[in-house]
Amino acid sequence: MSTFAELILDGQSYEFPVVEGTQNEKGIDISTLRSKTGYITLDYGFKNTGSTQSAVTFLDGEKGILKHRGYSIEELCEKSTFLEVANLLIYGNLPNKAHLASFTESIKGYQLVHENYRKILEGFPSHTHPMGILSALATTLNAFHPEALDPHRPNEQVDLSIQKLMGKLPTFTAWAYTHAKGIAHNYPKSGLGYVENFLHMMFSTKLKEYEIDPVIVRALEKLLILHADHEQNCSASTVRIVGSSNASIYASVAAGINALWGPLHGGANQGVIQMLDEIQADGGNVEKYINKAKDKDDPFRLMGFGHRVYKNFDPRAKIIKKDADAVLAKLGVSDPILDIAKKLEETALQDSYFIERKLFPNVDFYSGIILKAIGIPTLMFPVMFAMGRLPGWIAQWKEMRENKEPIGRPRQIYTGNTDLEYKPIEMRS
Repeated sequence: MSTFAELILDGQSYEFPVVEGTQNEKGIDISTLRSKTGYITLDYGFKNTGSTQSAVTFLDGEKGILKHRGYSIEELCEKSTFLEVANLLIYGNLPNKAHLASFTESIKGYQLVHENYRKILEGFPSHTHPMGILSALATTLNAFHPEALDPHRPNEQVDLSIQKLMGKLPTFTAWAYTHAKGIAHNYPKSGLGYVENFLHMMFSTKLKEYEIDPVIVRALEKLLILHADHEQNCSASTVRIVGSSNASIYASVAAGINALWGPLHGGANQGVIQMLDEIQADGGNVEKYINKAKDKDDPFRLMGFGHRVYKNFDPRAKIIKKDADAVLAKLGVSDPILDIAKKLEETALQDSYFIERKLFPNVDFYSGIILKAIGIPTLMFPVMFAMGRLPGWIAQWKEMRENKEPIGRPRQIYTGNTDLEYKPIEMRS
């Protein structure tokens, strides 16, 4: 039996169908609201508005659940590689050995980039933010591969664009770092895996080859998996709405990178380290800043604690905490910033103020610690987030395309002036 929600406006009753997802999420389909009633809804930030029906990712913030295509994030992190999870997100199923091998080899084949990218990088000042470089290089893929601009290409050609993006983005990311450092760019090596190759391109020099440490590789792989997709967040929604105009996958992902760049989205783990730097510069008194965080009249906020979506705990944080501990133990890092982080973590997990308010360390807190410990500079943190989020953006773009969703076009309630009399410039005060 169909279920409807009744809305009464101006004394007249209207019915709108109730839709239910496979995880018992319920929504009211108001697609015909304006045509039936002349009204629209007003929902700042779209906090209560479902823009699509999606089969990619499910999360329940109250219960701390995150699933990709029906698989729990806990199981995927424990048993899968990043490319396996990427394949799952993009194509809908866990790949068999042959499919995964083909996918992996194709991506490896696209890790090399055109030599003209060196010239493009030379045009950027060395102090350019790496997210700006990453966005620009992603956009230029349209110039090097103009076939992607055709919105009606067959699926086989779309798959090639997907594999090119997956292959080239880690190279772009590493080259953004080496450009800022003013050192030679490294090329990918055929014998290395996806994460290993990235670390090689980041840190190897002509004088010393980067030593691949499996503890670091696994921690970074888990970080990428944990960031791979997170439902209809700011950047994913941006990718879908840009793609809805029939923009290419490269242009859509570049838009997602720009959305992620904002400090309220992809810059959160960067904010964690900046906060720790601030505490260190002020003498390293953790208790002082804990008290500031508790003071409702103090503007200071602990970065990396609590989460806007997860109201209980961030399931990703529970997973990556062990790897953060393993990386610090393996590297034997002696860093006062990381010592402060550990003290903050211990306090938050034991203090009743934080426990009652469920202000536990989230994934941004631990990811910042791991990235800093392995030598990735703070400005690169959002870029690392982008590299992890790439398969989610691709999956969201691909789903939107396959569903033939209409171009995104939100409405508004106009609040400006009305019927002003135009005055010649001579008569204006």
